[in-house]
Amino acid sequence: MWDVAEELKAMLVFAEHRYYGKSLPFGANSFKDSRHLNFLTSEQALADFGELIKHLKRTIPGAANQPVIALGGSYGGMLAAWFRMKYPHVVAGALAASAPIWQFEDLVPCGVFMEIVTTDFRKSGPNCSESIRSSWDAINRLTRTGTGLHWLSEALHLCTPLTNSQDVQRLKDWISETWVNLAMVDYPYKSDFLQLLPAWPIKVVCQYLRNPHVSDTQLLQNIFQALNVYHNYSGQARCLNMSEIATRSLGTLGWSYQACTEMVMPFCTNGIDDMFEPHLWDLKEFSDDCFKQWGVKPRPSWITTMYGGKNISSHTNIIFSNGDLDPWSGGGVTKNITDTLVAITIPEGAHHLDLRANNALDPETLLLARSLEVKYMKQWIRDFYASLRKTH
Repeated sequence: MWDVAEELKAMLVFAEHRYYGKSLPFGANSFKDSRHLNFLTSEQALADFGELIKHLKRTIPGAANQPVIALGGSYGGMLAAWFRMKYPHVVAGALAASAPIWQFEDLVPCGVFMEIVTTDFRKSGPNCSESIRSSWDAINRLTRTGTGLHWLSEALHLCTPLTNSQDVQRLKDWISETWVNLAMVDYPYKSDFLQLLPAWPIKVVCQYLRNPHVSDTQLLQNIFQALNVYHNYSGQARCLNMSEIATRSLGTLGWSYQACTEMVMPFCTNGIDDMFEPHLWDLKEFSDDCFKQWGVKPRPSWITTMYGGKNISSHTNIIFSNGDLDPWSGGGVTKNITDTLVAITIPEGAHHLDLRANNALDPETLLLARSLEVKYMKQWIRDFYASLRKTH
């Protein structure tokens, strides 16, 4: 955004989403109960942005008759796309990077996300995904006894020891989430988006997972080395903390509530097309968990009702960009829908790589994608000024 803003002589505005960061409508009580959380929805966030833009155009000298372009990555990318759909009179176009706007209901198969994660590991080193697939049974076998639980807690350098089967399930979820996050941030250079990581971190991880046919204890010692790349690349951590997955505060509390109301994204695994333990998508189980945590029940069809699901061809001026390493691309728009609803795919690209700052190690495919994005933006700007001249 910084480079493009300079090129287009644009002003950059970073608007904080209600309930995230410092924008807490009820201060310390914002997350107290579901009554205080009623106002945490994507629709209301979009309305905020509409209000904000109106205010900026009124109050900033020279801004009144200028086009606005929405940019975002991940959930921000979904918002950017939806903003253009719902408020086409406010924004001239949108760049929706890594925006899984189809990861809802049965618009895409629920297994596609974890299949992409698995492909990333399979391609990054010999036997890498097989080693991970074998590790789940190894964990199950080892944790049948108290001594096994103790050994595994020590071998994985866990901050809190495993004591029962619930802990073991939490451990497996935490390990799975680690592999997912590595797939999202498999960038071609060192980064610190979720954690401090080396370039191509999955390749580094896979160096420790070359042999799936070793004893359970050896396999899990290898898994520890692999986890350590993600959780302790700096070498500063004395132990690995299962309740922590990212160093940044990414507003997981607000997202957890949104996932339990409108952002209902079905995920499943079968252990055959992916490297995870089989887990079916169970809306009832998900709903019960949400009710336990927040006192709310999810609305699985609301997003498609609100934003149209796959039926979006009446909209214009949205770029959907996706990296093919990014598991979220499975729920993204990866083929052109019309000549102004366009898909840009970035081979070798992880999660919203195109929105990150320029880097000497950016692959050629990325530079091409970015120049294409700017080309479309310039067109939107020209069209905006042309229609302005017509109306005056």
